[in-house]
Amino acid sequence: MPTRIAVGRARVVREVRAAEPLAERLRAPLTARPPWLTAVLVVQAARRLPGRPVAVVVGGDLDAAPRAAAFLWLRRRGLGTAVTLLGDGVGPVPGGRPHARLLAADDDAAAFLADGIADLLGTLRGTWSLRLAGLPLGDPTARRLAARFRGGALATARTGRLVDELGDEGVARSRDPRELERWLPALLARVPDARSRTFVRSAARVHAAAGRLELAVTQDAGGELRDGLLTLVDGEDRWAWWSTAALAVEMGAPAATLTVPPRRLLPAPDAMRWLRVSGRGAGR
Repeated sequence: MPTRIAVGRARVVREVRAAEPLAERLRAPLTARPPWLTAVLVVQAARRLPGRPVAVVVGGDLDAAPRAAAFLWLRRRGLGTAVTLLGDGVGPVPGGRPHARLLAADDDAAAFLADGIADLLGTLRGTWSLRLAGLPLGDPTARRLAARFRGGALATARTGRLVDELGDEGVARSRDPRELERWLPALLARVPDARSRTFVRSAARVHAAAGRLELAVTQDAGGELRDGLLTLVDGEDRWAWWSTAALAVEMGAPAATLTVPPRRLLPAPDAMRWLRVSGRGAGR
């Protein structure tokens, strides 16, 4: 299967959108779909964060759904490059289940995707490290990458799920974007840091516009915000995301993290083909 690499925000946005049918078919979480990833890219560009987005894509034309795709973030650190999933550490993510996904239609596509990621790593200057967090258990691409590199390891940990304890009495719930805009300044004032505040604003707005965000608020006697809760909604699935209230956190499903410690990989003889596809060195 043909594999390509896209480097830079505009190209990655195009690949993210093209992968939406595959993400839906695989029932990928909303945090691994275009609205969330687009919000991530917007915030990264606005903050001018060091690094650049890269997409590794298997199959499909530029405007057609691929067979597999991985959306990554490459950041130079000294003489090396740290490779993580796009969105890692940008802002708060909902807990309770794996929030990331290496999209692959089947095992064959996963094998090609693992090869493509390995080939990308082979183009990077100096040393590199790999950390892909928040994946579902048994992810076939991550499993192949862990076996491919010396020191590669998959670790699992239980996630914590935010419990919606607001109930119904005295609680106003809405998916109307206008209601979000009404309460957004008060909600954002409770976000503890500026980095998270920027992302919550962007991600909340894009999901509200798509009808995939519910806002729940309670008010004090003066009509001011007492507590607020943002919940991602995908059909009948509800996923509590962020709250101003001290809600309970219960044990959720486990998630996996793939790590490969810093190392140097000698490029394959045809590794330069990636640079011709992307038009530049991915690790610069």
